[in-house]
Amino acid sequence: MNAHKLVLDTNVALDWLVFADPRFAPIAARIAAGEAQVLTTPLCAAEFLRVLAYPTLKLSPVRQQDVALAYAASTRLCLPAPLPSGLPVCRDGDDQKFLELAAAVGAQWLITHDRALLALARRLPSAVRTRIAPPRQVVAAWAGAGWTLP
Repeated sequence: MNAHKLVLDTNVALDWLVFADPRFAPIAARIAAGEAQVLTTPLCAAEFLRVLAYPTLKLSPVRQQDVALAYAASTRLCLPAPLPSGLPVCRDGDDQKFLELAAAVGAQWLITHDRALLALARRLPSAVRTRIAPPRQVVAAWAGAGWTLP
């Protein structure tokens, strides 16, 4: 089985690696098993690292470093690639990089809670096979496809 290619926006990556959100647990299990692969770019990774330092997260420098190392070890860094034509523009410019990454690498899923990205789910050109959804919908789709969840 080929690993599912996933792109996670920053908040979902935080859910996964900082908060251990139980809604993300089935996806995390697939990542750990090598059945799903998280893709990132230098720009996406830089945003994640910057957010780790936000005072509102109250992460110690040691915890920030541990999470940063876990992120680096659990993601595959991709370089920018040509984008399909007709890709919509996200109304939140900070989120465009995730859409572009998912479309450029042919990710099966762009996993997000962000309303601006979710609003684009029906506006993707037919050449883009990426589905945009929150974690619960990804888990439900996998279960519906017969992919047994832990």
